[in-house]
Amino acid sequence: MTSQPNTGPDSAAQDMSPAEIQAVIDRILSKDTPAGNTAHAAGEPSSVLGKAQAISRLDEEHSTYDGDQQDLADRHARRRIGSLSTELEDVTEVEYRQLRLERVVLAGLWTEGTLADAENSLRELAALAETAGSEVLDGIVQRRQKPDPGTFLGSGKAQELKDIVMSTGADTVVVDAELAPSQRRSLEDIVKVKVIDRTALILDIFAQHAKSREGKAQVELAQLEYLLPRLRGWGDSMSRQAGGQVGGAGAGMGSRGPGETKIELDRRRIRTRMAKLRREIAAMKPARETKRANRRRNAVPSVAIAGYTNAGKSSLLNRLTDAGVLVENALFATLDPTVRKAETSDGLGYTLADTVGFVRSLPTQLVEAFRSTLEEVADADLILHVVDVSHPDPEGQIAAVRKVFSEVDARKVPEIIILNKADAADPFVIERLKQREPRHVVVSARTGEGIPELLTAISGGIPRPSVKLELMIPYNRGDLLSKLHETDAEIVSLDHEEAGTRAVVMVREGFAAELDSFISND
Repeated sequence: MTSQPNTGPDSAAQDMSPAEIQAVIDRILSKDTPAGNTAHAAGEPSSVLGKAQAISRLDEEHSTYDGDQQDLADRHARRRIGSLSTELEDVTEVEYRQLRLERVVLAGLWTEGTLADAENSLRELAALAETAGSEVLDGIVQRRQKPDPGTFLGSGKAQELKDIVMSTGADTVVVDAELAPSQRRSLEDIVKVKVIDRTALILDIFAQHAKSREGKAQVELAQLEYLLPRLRGWGDSMSRQAGGQVGGAGAGMGSRGPGETKIELDRRRIRTRMAKLRREIAAMKPARETKRANRRRNAVPSVAIAGYTNAGKSSLLNRLTDAGVLVENALFATLDPTVRKAETSDGLGYTLADTVGFVRSLPTQLVEAFRSTLEEVADADLILHVVDVSHPDPEGQIAAVRKVFSEVDARKVPEIIILNKADAADPFVIERLKQREPRHVVVSARTGEGIPELLTAISGGIPRPSVKLELMIPYNRGDLLSKLHETDAEIVSLDHEEAGTRAVVMVREGFAAELDSFISND
């Protein structure tokens, strides 16, 4: 490994030997057991080998609040199978053939921050690769001040990467950054296998998990935006369709002129498809806005559940509302937003919306494509920011999510930090985050710990009726009394008198206008 000058704050960690770098990779890929780990001897579950540590180790993935999880069974039924080849020894096996997992090698740069930051980034990349349906074999980290403009890693480290690919039998290299088209081509020319970057990996996961018509359109638009500047042509794909000397000599009339290359034709088709997708997404937007406008008109408070991917947002929604949405111990398991009704303990109604998870360096194509979905967060009255407190870097997750909040103009919305997975977290880390975030609730969506405190925090955080009225409602207007018992009013007292029902209520301004004629003057 080529040693780089010590310019960062952690100079001791920068001068790492190849053996130390390999130890980092082994820890990320869970190939070793941490020193002093005696949990197995004490009867507790030991570390799962070969699984990225960014994915939870909890034995029980679901609770009774998650429902039957039939969608999860369907998703697992389409999984690729490891250690099985697509090559057939007998043609009669064709009905039982399974696609084997892609075998990948990870590559990343450590350009800033500490060694722990570099570990967490590559650990998350390993989890993304596993979620996409691949088998992580090995990895490589290089300490550099900045990426190499030609091959991203530099020629020496790229050659080392080629040796690792050949020795492990990998068929794909995944780079922990967004590569320029020229960098990807140059690196592919050296390692001789497919090279994809972090953005392409995330887009692939979104494409696998999108279910709704709107979600599929949003993901396809993001993929085409990513693909457009990265189109390549080989051989005849770059040749002219007609025109020039060839067209003039042999193609006859109507074919003279500069012509059009195949790659230009592909780009035009992609732009045409992107324009169509934007029109379709724009046509779907009014339906979502109409539902949102109805909630505003009826003054129904809205609460958005947002946070880092795999932080437990869907599990929390299931715990609070019995929604039964898909829950999986994987990154970006659910993409399509889910809205459910809920009530406070005193009968005030509100909506809970589960949103798409965020990730560090979330591709800008996805932010733009999912902007209509992310508006659920920006238009909410309260945000439940779910944080996986058992993650190695919860502060980094919070910063990444708040960066996306700023991009969709949601920083002005009141926010409660939900420190989830408290049953699997270090108490010291929980206490550290409690000191850092004054408005917080510590919960475990899996065990139910802290849920009553969370419900109390939601009840105190949503807008409540602010207009106090004393009403005399005739007995023949039972419809008004019924409406007062619904979700847009708080009843302070009720007294049934001879002339009607005397009610002291707290209502919203819009509803107060309807009750003017029933205000008691006594």
